Amino acid sequence: MSNMINIDEKYREWIEKISLEYRNSQIKAAIKVNVELLAFYWNLGRDIVKMQAQNSEERKSLDQISRDLRKQLPDAKGFSKTNLFYITSFFSLYSPLEADETAVPQLGDKSVPQVVEQTTDVSQYGLTVQDLFSIPWGHHKLIMDKCEKSLEKACFYVRETLANNWSRAILLNFLESDLYARQGMAITNFSKTLPLATGELAQEMTKDPYCFDFLTLSAPYYEKELKDALMDNITRFMLELGKSFAFVGREYRLVIGQTEQFIDMLFYNIMLHCYVVIEVKIREFQPADIGQLSTYVSAVDGLLCSENDNRTVGLLICKTKDNVLAKYAVNGIDLPLGISEYELSQLLPDNFKGSLPTIEEIENGLREA
Repeated sequence: MSNMINIDEKYREWIEKISLEYRNSQIKAAIKVNVELLAFYWNLGRDIVKMQAQNSEERKSLDQISRDLRKQLPDAKGFSKTNLFYITSFFSLYSPLEADETAVPQLGDKSVPQVVEQTTDVSQYGLTVQDLFSIPWGHHKLIMDKCEKSLEKACFYVRETLANNWSRAILLNFLESDLYARQGMAITNFSKTLPLATGELAQEMTKDPYCFDFLTLSAPYYEKELKDALMDNITRFMLELGKSFAFVGREYRLVIGQTEQFIDMLFYNIMLHCYVVIEVKIREFQPADIGQLSTYVSAVDGLLCSENDNRTVGLLICKTKDNVLAKYAVNGIDLPLGISEYELSQLLPDNFKGSLPTIEEIENGLREA
């Protein structure tokens, strides 16, 4: 009987092993197919751009190229006029990344995208052409739609997608909230209070303003519900940025002396090797808020940090702020602090808690009944 059990166990392990190998092979094959597809699109885009740059009667429109390719390859997909436009845009936008490429002349046919002019050192973008082939075509189309002809902006989203393994939905969220424009805009004193490399990374993780337009709150809403909803979305937002942030706790309890204090949100940033304290205010910034945040940051340094941790970073997220007042508030502090604000550009009607009666209202209604 024991021999049969051993045989069954080995067979089960073998089945699991084969299944895992099959899935891994599927992933590798999908990656290889994507690389080959993007490389083909890159070369096709180069050929079309160069062909269209020739001032001759032999130049063909995208309509003509699309018809001829689909006639020659009736079973193939990807040769519609729309996709050919994306393909030529793909090469035109990123062609400066090729170290040996020179600017292609301006195109006369308006149906073909114009080549982006680029005169600076392409190494500043931190990408190679091969890197472009590592994310799906659907991601690239979203980036091209939102970034138009801005190479720097497009490369930013490609780098972030590669670094954080963003899905298409997450990428679209950050594109629509214009993460590129908000990157590192919070008012901080990181440049003075943190080492250079650490300070730059910390500055990059601050986004100002934090966009929470996707909150589905009903008006009127209750203050506690608004803060809870903001904290829910801040947590999701931080964790969606990638693998750098780990969630430690919400209303995190600290015993300081003879008192109990509760931090709104506490994260740990694996890349920076530091705790990140976040306090949320659903009103305008007040100087006293910096005192509260400073206390929490200093307490985390003293109570939670080990010798292997870097200095704790504090971030205050408020509804609005006077930038001059905020600058004076952080400049006088020796702790790494930042002040940002969030946006609620619209309150969408939804069956949220704010539209429901409170416990007291329910009780009063029952008494009256």
